[in-house]
Amino acid sequence: MTERASRNIRPVESLPEGLHSLARLRSDGLPPGTLFVLSAHGGMRALPDSDFTLRFGRDDTDRAHVCVGRGDDAVSREHGFFRHDGRRWRLHNVGRLPIALPGGQLLLSGHDEPMPSAYTPLFIRTDVGREHLLEVRVTRREAPPAPSVPASHETRAPRVFALDERDRLMLVVLGQRYLRHEIDPQPLTWSEAVRELSAARPAQRWTDRILQHRVREVRLQLSARGVWGLVESEVPPPLGNALNHNLIMALLSSATIVPPDLRLLRRPGSA
Repeated sequence: MTERASRNIRPVESLPEGLHSLARLRSDGLPPGTLFVLSAHGGMRALPDSDFTLRFGRDDTDRAHVCVGRGDDAVSREHGFFRHDGRRWRLHNVGRLPIALPGGQLLLSGHDEPMPSAYTPLFIRTDVGREHLLEVRVTRREAPPAPSVPASHETRAPRVFALDERDRLMLVVLGQRYLRHEIDPQPLTWSEAVRELSAARPAQRWTDRILQHRVREVRLQLSARGVWGLVESEVPPPLGNALNHNLIMALLSSATIVPPDLRLLRRPGSA
């Protein structure tokens, strides 16, 4: 009997409703190489030996198992698929538009790319400025358990930091280039961020001063919890964007902000 059979794990399964992101997903008990795919409209999970081709695209009835870009006719009905080649999962683009990979790389139509054993956000961007996120995660072999520490050691602070709705929106706007995995991303300038915030939430008041004050408060809160590089005394001059860069990196590495949070940037009335 195989390990999978002994654990009675289904080879292919839909992901539970209400799953916000794969970035913090737990994969306890699943074998290395398990594939997860998630969009704003749902997702699926497939084991590496399932002999399953997981298809995604605008069609959420017959041609795609995971719907992405619903209502956007620039996205192909079947835009791509994942297939295991015996060693790893590969992403195949069969749609008209390229698929944006981390680091600014584009996967063109008719091409394929191996997927790393990691969390990978993919984007399909259209010519009218819309973008559709497809999260992918391939599980890796579990690391050996860390050595235990004496009970007298201080308790490690939780890695996910609490943000209220307004602060989350501001930080997602400020760090959106990082969330899109652009090449050499930098934080938006204060004026750029204020313009985007005013477009996304026009009923609220936004100024450079308000934004700078709230971002500074978040930096100080995280610094008090042991995050290094968020105050001027810890960063050598010239400062430039270093403080905001370090803040965004801390929020990303803790999965406090994740690519699905880019949906907060949608303007009122947009799909």
